[in-house]
Formats: sequence, C-alpha cells, structure tokens
Amino acid sequence: MKLEEKASMPLAGGIANMGYQCGMLWGASLAAGAQAYQLYGPGEKAETAAVMATQKLVESFHGHSKNEINCLEISNLNMQGKTDGRAILKFFLKGGPIGCFRMSARYAPDVFEGINEAYAEEDFKVPSPPVSCASIFAQKMGASEMHTAMVAGFAGGIGFSGGGCGVLGAAIWLTGIMNKPVEMEGFSYSGTWVNDVIEKYLEAADYEFECAEVVGKKFENVGDHAEYLRTGGCSEIIEQLAESLVD
Repeated sequence: MKLEEKASMPLAGGIANMGYQCGMLWGASLAAGAQAYQLYGPGEKAETAAVMATQKLVESFHGHSKNEINCLEISNLNMQGKTDGRAILKFFLKGGPIGCFRMSARYAPDVFEGINEAYAEEDFKVPSPPVSCASIFAQKMGASEMHTAMVAGFAGGIGFSGGGCGVLGAAIWLTGIMNKPVEMEGFSYSGTWVNDVIEKYLEAADYEFECAEVVGKKFENVGDHAEYLRTGGCSEIIEQLAESLVD
C-alpha cells in the first residue's frame, strides 16, 4: 500500500509538525482500519472494529511514551512557529530522532499483536450507523470503501482520546491520496496544500483543533460516539470541510 503509506507522511510530527498525536498513532490507526476492511469488508462492522482496535493501540502506546500521546510532549520540541535553534540542537544531541525511530521499532510489534488480538474477538456490538465521524467525512469526499474503513479509528481524536480532530487527520490523508504523493517529486509533510487543508478545517471548526474542545467532552465508547453523530454532532464541520475540499 505504497500510496496510502506515502500519503500518511503529513501526519508526522503530530499532524504536519503541530505537536498533536504522534504520527505513529495515526499510522497504527490506518493499519487497524486496513485490516478491519480485509476481515469484514465495507460497512459499520469494519468501522466499529477499527475504532475499538485503535482504542487499544492508544492504550498500548502509553507504555512506550511515558503516558503521553502528543508529539510535543514526547519530543519536548515545538516545531511550529519560531522554534529556538538551541532547542532543535538539544533535541538532536540528545538523540531525539534516534529515540523516535527506536520507539517506532518497539511499538510496531505491539501494533501488529494488538490488531490481531482485537480482531480475534468476533463477538462485539455494532451500533446503529453512523459509527465514525472520519468515515462519514471520507464518504463525503468520495473515498473508496477501503479508505473509508481505514480512517474510522481517527474518530474522537484517534480512539476517542480527544486530541487533534480525526476529521482533520482524514482530510489531510485523503487529500494526499487524491494528490497521488507517490508520484510527486519532493513530496513533504509540510507542503502548501497541507496548510490549505488545515486552514479550511479551522474555518469550519471555529479554529479549534482538538476533538474534546470541539465537542466539549471525550467519548466513552463507540456507542456514545455513534449517538452523538446520529443527533447531528459535527455535521456542519464535516459538510463544510468536505465541500471546500471537493470544490
């Protein structure tokens, strides 16, 4: 899945270097969604499974990151705005990039095992649709059934963690898919088109980044989130952002 992998690059650094949820979590969630689609096909069962698996992946990530999930807290490096050059130098001298690579190497087997364990449990309740805000957005964008399932775990700020909005993550990733980054020379995770997507999201979300701030709470489970969506929660943000990006 080279295209899907390359398109995940802008999620590095906590969504285009903004310091929100670690890029490893975004990638792990996409992997969970891909496997859910392979097992269950399109629809609510795959989306529910992906969200539940992502919740477990967030929990296991805490064991690798001193109970932090945001890139900013893990790296202690603000990569947005006027970053202190001494802070960057300190990050490199302390082996920051190497530490991230080591964490990725340790976390990947846990992700693999966690996904398999999550999907070994066949008996789980599927709520009435819709299940995931990110999947609703993907459908509005005209995404494939597989890509719709892959972003499902972004719901509630990745596994209901309340962090950076899952719809924003889906918007960046899906726009990357549509731009076919695997064919683009010099593709980076801080390109002009990424900034454009972020700005359009902020306009739709009243300039709030984190799910818990947009919604006013963290979701407890899949059923709680599904009920929120059924009553129109975040529908205006989803509609406005999708319309602005499709146009």
